[in-house]
Amino acid sequence: MRVVAKIGTSSLTDSSGRIDAVMVAKVAAEVVALRAAGHQVVVVSSGAISAGLPALGPRLGGGRGDGGRGDGGRGDGGRGDGGRGDGGRPTDLPTLQAIAAVGQHRLMATWDAAFGAHGAIPGQVLLVPLDFIHRQQYLHARQTLERLLELDLIPVVNENDALADDEIRFGDNDRIAALVAHLLGADLLVLLTDTPGLLTADPRRDADASLIAEILEVDASLERLATAGGSERGSGGMASKLAAAKMAAWSGVRVVIADAGRAGVLADAVADTPGVGTVVRPHDRRLPARKLWIAFAVASLGTVVVDDGARTALVDHGRSLLPAGVVDVKGAFEAGDAVEVATRDGVVFAKGLTRHPAATVTAWAGRRTSDLPPDVDHEVVHRDDLVVLV
Repeated sequence: MRVVAKIGTSSLTDSSGRIDAVMVAKVAAEVVALRAAGHQVVVVSSGAISAGLPALGPRLGGGRGDGGRGDGGRGDGGRGDGGRGDGGRPTDLPTLQAIAAVGQHRLMATWDAAFGAHGAIPGQVLLVPLDFIHRQQYLHARQTLERLLELDLIPVVNENDALADDEIRFGDNDRIAALVAHLLGADLLVLLTDTPGLLTADPRRDADASLIAEILEVDASLERLATAGGSERGSGGMASKLAAAKMAAWSGVRVVIADAGRAGVLADAVADTPGVGTVVRPHDRRLPARKLWIAFAVASLGTVVVDDGARTALVDHGRSLLPAGVVDVKGAFEAGDAVEVATRDGVVFAKGLTRHPAATVTAWAGRRTSDLPPDVDHEVVHRDDLVVLV
């Protein structure tokens, strides 16, 4: 099997927010065991900011630090001039990027030591969204990862937090992991977290909460169930993991959301052991990378409501969305933004990148192509930029 294993900040850090070298060693040992069994494994690792905070604590006004170590160092965190979260973690982007720049190589040193104890060698790969949007970058990323695997190395992937633009970034590694799984044609994506998987309720409020062992399709009810909170040290939460699982499922990849602390969790995920966590089964359709990005990785900034004829043209005939089929426009989107496409009764069935701002689409709604200005694109959403999700 080809496996992508993602571990988040909440699982990689201890209660004080420092990198937990014991957990890193545990995951590394399980990855090495999978490789010994003949599987290929790519690790997606968060934690650069947590690794950098102890080293920068004094400079940020947050107390003592020891200059940082490969295991995340020891210190009291830090405060940024641009504001901080409840746990003392800075919230302004430039400070977070500076911390990530300091922490990324410390995080990688921790992985290097953990894998080195087993005679294995990791290779760092830092990605940004453009690596998945532009085909040439996409191919370069795939070639690099494939070559690392051919050389019997262990790719360790993270978002390039030090350089990512706030306006176009992943924001969490769950989506990166899903896109990497698609990129490499993985068989399995394991999202390691600090809970057993998706539960029927919040166990802190409901003692009867139980594990949802299998999901055939991620629907709106499950998305409402998943919490978007996450821990103060992480950026995701169960909602992020469920969204990533949905992305991977549309790539034909089986997904397991499981507890990082469970003994043998990666081997159990590979074996599809009952009770390992929440298993999300792959969809019977596979989206290409760009449409996967449009469908799940870009936030919608509005909704275009269409009539039944337009829905039929989009769903059954693969057509572009034209103004004639538009009956209503919601939101203040601009050209190039992502919009949902819905029926009159509010059912969203597609998503795409609009070629015109909301004001233009509103003005053109219901009009035939022959009645529109010449020498401009008449499509509201071109079929190449449209993803049908039914």
